[in-house]
Amino acid sequence: MPLKRLSVTAVRNLHPVTLFPSPRINLLSGENGSGKTSLLEAVHILGLARSFRSTRLQPVIQYEQNACTVFAEIERPEVPLCSMGITRNKQAEYEIRINGQNVKSTAQLAETLPLQLINPDSFRLLEGAPKQRRQYLDWGVFHVEHRFLATWQRLQKSLKQRNSLLRRGRIERSLLSPWEAELVAAGEQIDLFRRDYISQLKPVFEAVLSELLQLDGLSLSYYRGWDKDRSLAEVLDSQFERDLSIGHTQSGPQRGDLRLRIQGLNAAEVLSRGQQKLVVCALKLAQGRLLKEFGRQQDCVFLVDDLPSELDQRHRQALCSLLESLDCQVFITCVEAEPLLNCWKKETPLSMFHVEHGHIVQTE
Repeated sequence: MPLKRLSVTAVRNLHPVTLFPSPRINLLSGENGSGKTSLLEAVHILGLARSFRSTRLQPVIQYEQNACTVFAEIERPEVPLCSMGITRNKQAEYEIRINGQNVKSTAQLAETLPLQLINPDSFRLLEGAPKQRRQYLDWGVFHVEHRFLATWQRLQKSLKQRNSLLRRGRIERSLLSPWEAELVAAGEQIDLFRRDYISQLKPVFEAVLSELLQLDGLSLSYYRGWDKDRSLAEVLDSQFERDLSIGHTQSGPQRGDLRLRIQGLNAAEVLSRGQQKLVVCALKLAQGRLLKEFGRQQDCVFLVDDLPSELDQRHRQALCSLLESLDCQVFITCVEAEPLLNCWKKETPLSMFHVEHGHIVQTE
């Protein structure tokens, strides 16, 4: 599902630009601060309605502009060209259009344009809070299980209502019953979706990692967020008094996590920085491969920021070979393009862009 045409207006320091990227590999080179990452950020906004560099939209939108706009035409197999665009303003409002129709849900953006981001902040996947890993896991489930979104929304609503009642202090347990029943039903379904997904992801992840790095004893496991030997209903019942005292629900899918360990130790505490980067790359690449092979026959668009950093030539070559094997569209930023030029097969379509002071020019 490559971007055939990409137009960006008023995103950070980028001058208004329309690009016709390669359906496969796109290298964006230029000095630090030139605007390379801003282009990746624009594609991220198009696919997810948010930036990966800032939780606030105001710094993303160009000074003296009230809104930024990103538009693209996407090629999809056996269907007409798809158009999609988003405008976001400084008041955090957005307008989304897909194939000329207004769309209210950002989930439709994510479904139309699956994105995978690999950047320096990706280390948080290993060393950050469980929320980072839940988001990674649920991205995969969302793209392969069409029932996930509605079930996840039910879970969030019931959890919010239960927590709201718990914060009132002493209440009749019967007031919680309908929301707990909904929480249990949605929560156990989410757990089933996640377990099914992990069972498919693990062998793909292990295969991808073996092409990047030899790590004996690395294990990937899933913690569902409550005692594996008891039902969620039993756990909620046994923890009711404590939940009431602290004002929120301690156990459930909202506490789920992915655990990567080496010989029983947290992988983030054992691996070097370079090894962590390769493990994270393997996790992201595995999701892209799984989506293509076992999901809805979709391709991800990969956004890779500053690929050469912290990787030697051998590992850069291995990573590029894996990206190439996915047969998907990739945008890679780098200061100098030369170290990456020989990482691709001659027949692989490659486009090069130079970025300077916010201007993007195709050079090859």
